[in-house]
Amino acid sequence: MTLPAGMVSAVYQNTGILSYQGNPLIEALPPIPERKQLIAGLSETIELRPSEIYLDGQTRVHIISQLLDGFFQPLARHIELESKVSIMLRQGYVGRNLATGDLSAHLQNGYERIKSGDLKAFRFDHVESTAKSLAFIGCSGSGKTSSLNRILATYPQLIHHPEHNFTQIVFLKIDCPHDGSLKSLCHNFFREIDSILGTDYVRRYGEKRHGVETMIALMSQLANTYAIGLLVIDEIQHLSVRASGGAEKMLNFFVTLVNEISVPVVMVGTPKARSVFETDLRSARRGAGFGSILWEPLNQPSPEQSALRTEWGAFTQKLWKYQWLTKAGDTISEELRDLWFDLSQGIMDVVIKLFVLSQIRAVVTGTERITPNIMKAVYHDELKPIHPMMEALRSGDPAKIAQYSDLTIPDVDKKILELSNLLESTKDQIRKSNQYSGNEQAIRLHNMLVDMGYESDLLEPLIQRAFEEHRDLKLKDLMPIILNWYQSSEQAPRAQKKGKSKSVKVKEWHTLDSDDLRFMHSQAANEDEVLDSAHQSGLVFNTDHWLGSGKQV
Repeated sequence: MTLPAGMVSAVYQNTGILSYQGNPLIEALPPIPERKQLIAGLSETIELRPSEIYLDGQTRVHIISQLLDGFFQPLARHIELESKVSIMLRQGYVGRNLATGDLSAHLQNGYERIKSGDLKAFRFDHVESTAKSLAFIGCSGSGKTSSLNRILATYPQLIHHPEHNFTQIVFLKIDCPHDGSLKSLCHNFFREIDSILGTDYVRRYGEKRHGVETMIALMSQLANTYAIGLLVIDEIQHLSVRASGGAEKMLNFFVTLVNEISVPVVMVGTPKARSVFETDLRSARRGAGFGSILWEPLNQPSPEQSALRTEWGAFTQKLWKYQWLTKAGDTISEELRDLWFDLSQGIMDVVIKLFVLSQIRAVVTGTERITPNIMKAVYHDELKPIHPMMEALRSGDPAKIAQYSDLTIPDVDKKILELSNLLESTKDQIRKSNQYSGNEQAIRLHNMLVDMGYESDLLEPLIQRAFEEHRDLKLKDLMPIILNWYQSSEQAPRAQKKGKSKSVKVKEWHTLDSDDLRFMHSQAANEDEVLDSAHQSGLVFNTDHWLGSGKQV
């Protein structure tokens, strides 16, 4: 039998947990992963080949842009979220065992609800709900949806049980309608099932003049017909803009799903959705008793903390490795890391977009490294729409933060295209200040040697020397000469390693090496900053310190 796309055939494994044993819906799920397995499963890295650093600017823009969707670094919060989802999913199936008849009892109760139009009606009163529920709240851009999607992707969405002639939907994720109506939510539910199973429930149920109560009963029946393990409702904050009656009705529906039908529900939204759950907590019944996770931005380390021992430090350190810049530093300066946090306020989406746009601007300007000046310029020029939200977060005022909780990240793809067009228009000028002065043969030779494993700071000056001293030789003749120099590099004069000194125009000082006094001058706001940078780097002798030490000549 050929299974539909995305469906797997059930393979049952003993979980070792007594309450899960003998339940096909649980035993067909992937094994509960160990922590290391989970981190490996959630991680997504991008291959960075050293030779790519010397590709042309347009190509590097495309490579750098991969970080927007391709970078994911699991943190402690992701492990906690996965654990909650794992428990909710499996516990919800405990009361709906396909092998014992519990699921059939739920289906019979569902039929009774459709027939009577009463969501509280039942035929079998011995069936108890084991479902849990979770409110997952955080600012837009904090990584809620992407994190949840990545965790759900560790499960197959559809499992076929040949022995029982049954199709199981492990999870179903839908968006809450913008109008906040129950009818639109039901349509989204039917539409999502149709999209993964190829059914026509929207036509059968959604297009008919069923009342809301009947549509909810039909939804509930489908939840058990396919043993939906977890229902995820995203963008739940849209409820908060509805009249209280609409929000109350929808909340009662979620309560019914959890308490009466035994389907675990994860409700995902911004802080604007809090009022919905506060209504539930104030009610005498307390509804489904929603647990909650508040997904806050990454925290900035306190002065006494080591940055690398915090989530903020771990996240930025991992991201920092993905640079396709010829003069990129191996480590982040504390000044730049502090600035990065201040501009992004720890919101992961902003952190990554700020990094990507800064890196592309470094390519466009020929600076070829991320500096505080570049990051500030990107924030002020490219990320203006998020400034009010950042100001609210800096204030720490919950009322202001809630006001801007629906953070809208600007159209980054458009910004990248604009920067890419700027790069194309100034290509000739930039190439002059790029590696090897735009010598395509030198760049090609560099890439070949790096791919062969000869990656070193020596490579650039040796290739430059070879092209200066042997202008008429072909690449195949230059390579053994460079390799011979490389292997006897200790004999190479220091001046040759560094390259010949040459005059550089003031407008190109920002393209020089980071320890060059002229580069420091290009980045400083005033002469005092130049001197401070020069003292810190050791380029200027600190006479005050020397005299203060009491040493005699």
